[in-house]
Amino acid sequence: MSKSYDVIIVGGGMVGGALACGLGKAGINTLVLDAVSPVMDWPPKDYELRVSAITAKSQHFLEAIGAWSGISKRRLSPFREMHVWDAQGKGEIHFDSAEVGAPTLGNIIENLAIQQSLIDQFEQYDCVEYRHPLRIKALHLETDHAELETSEGETLSARLLAGADGARSWLRSQFDIETIGWSYHQKGLVCVVSTEQGHHETAWQRFLPTGPLAFLPLADGRCSIVWSTTEEEANRLLGLNETDFLNELNEALHESPMGKVIGCGKRAAFPLRLQHSTRYIDHRLALVGDAAHTIHPLAGQGVNLGFADAEELTTLLSTAKLDGIKDLGNKVLLRQYERARKGENLGMMGVMDGFKRLFSNDQAALSGLRNFGLGLTNKAGPVKNLIMRKAMGLDRASV
Repeated sequence: MSKSYDVIIVGGGMVGGALACGLGKAGINTLVLDAVSPVMDWPPKDYELRVSAITAKSQHFLEAIGAWSGISKRRLSPFREMHVWDAQGKGEIHFDSAEVGAPTLGNIIENLAIQQSLIDQFEQYDCVEYRHPLRIKALHLETDHAELETSEGETLSARLLAGADGARSWLRSQFDIETIGWSYHQKGLVCVVSTEQGHHETAWQRFLPTGPLAFLPLADGRCSIVWSTTEEEANRLLGLNETDFLNELNEALHESPMGKVIGCGKRAAFPLRLQHSTRYIDHRLALVGDAAHTIHPLAGQGVNLGFADAEELTTLLSTAKLDGIKDLGNKVLLRQYERARKGENLGMMGVMDGFKRLFSNDQAALSGLRNFGLGLTNKAGPVKNLIMRKAMGLDRASV
């Protein structure tokens, strides 16, 4: 059997789902392929361990493609302030959305809630088909299309393949696209915790010599933590009983307006690395999200960069369709997407890597420098507001 599409998206996660919603809204004949079936039961027994800090720009995009209402019906937690301080000095900085005239700095949302809402939305379009679980066995490139052989013996063809299949992208490897980057030899330990005083709709982050400890507010008053530390230390923390873990966590948090951490749920950890694809496009291919780039989670920008990829590619392909361009996999067309996204992603990755190296360091000279810098920036209103607007994605137009 053989079936043809304008676009085949390989990967049905958050970024692939957002791209499918955008293409569906534009009436572009699209297939979403996922190797695993999604979890669609809601609500889960407890909060999911993986959450994302969704910026205003990403929210605007999710609203534009019709997915935000579904997210809001599940659950989200707005945060209006962010407080950052250094464990090795008195340096601190406080961000308040009111200072830039915004209602929030962003929203903390479970990844599962986002993915489910995107699937609900793109499945409403007759021009979008969703196949799962379905594995790809082989790729064949022709002059005017690409063909995918599936484990079920089908041949699926498209003008364009969109690689949204994550940091270990199978599709990227089939095009021999190299990546540059490095492991941080760290893990991000995640769990949901309860505190004495609640989170005050504030995201809290303390920079420790081994990495940042972030408390992200959840809708029921608890917090989702991301504790970046060495691989050995993360494994040790995972092995502690709850009492000992809470003692270690409270020592790392030290003092905060939230009071002590008094309870926690199950724990997990994931490796941290920086990775960037040397090319975002090839003959009939465009990479989006983690397939193109991964970043340290200290500022929560990872999925927001992915949504910006999906937005850019959606706009490009939608405009091409309106202009009567039938070949959406044209490399000349795709170069516009790469030019628009590659520089911006590299810039954000460089800044986050620099922050990680500056703050995850116990050298006295650097400690004094960063504490001075935090204090100075906190007092410099225009500079601080510029940082907030950049982090929120408000420095450029959004759909």
